Amino acid sequence: MGEMVDLGNEDNARGYLAVPDEGSGPGLLVIQEWWGLNPQMKGTADFLADNGFVALAPDLYHGELAGHDEMDKAGHLMTSLPAVQAADDMSAAIDFLLAHSAVASASIGVVGFCMGGMLTMMIAAGRGDAVSAAVPFYGYPTSDEPDWEPMSAVVRGHFSANDDFFPADGARDLETRLQQMGKDVQIKFHDAAHAFMNETNPFGSHDADLAGELWPEVIDFLQHQVS
Repeated sequence: MGEMVDLGNEDNARGYLAVPDEGSGPGLLVIQEWWGLNPQMKGTADFLADNGFVALAPDLYHGELAGHDEMDKAGHLMTSLPAVQAADDMSAAIDFLLAHSAVASASIGVVGFCMGGMLTMMIAAGRGDAVSAAVPFYGYPTSDEPDWEPMSAVVRGHFSANDDFFPADGARDLETRLQQMGKDVQIKFHDAAHAFMNETNPFGSHDADLAGELWPEVIDFLQHQVS
């Protein structure tokens, strides 16, 4: 369904764009896991386009990928990704969507997984002018937090209650602090392990029943919040 597009920034970043059959819809940024912009993440963008969104997944690793049997490489790609570059590429993707003729919304939603969940929170804070809804899955900034004050997005996160990568206690603490700042942030903690939404099952933790329950909820939230 989708195609690779140039995002038009100085980093020469690209992304995978999927447009619904109807030809238009609200704009949605889809942020990759630490594996990179792989077929599963492109498939997620396609799935969201099937549900009415103009979905754009920026290639934050600029063509680099790690396989599910290459966790060391995935960790290296994630930790060596310059924060400034990631922020610039995501911001360019938002601007690309806002300027695209198929995008029928004046704001953008963001959904991301693992590393992408962390970056979903980061770009919601960094682009408070454009991001109206954010759905982070099992990922949040564990250090070098952004300035949360500009964040205007409504945040509905989904996290694992048993997560060795992004511990639930840290997510609860962040949720409390953001709520005390007056931010509309709610996080649900599920009795599932990390990466429970990933149907390719890289950690043996995919929960098909839970994913089937959450996707309609997430889609409904984004459809109502991104306008």
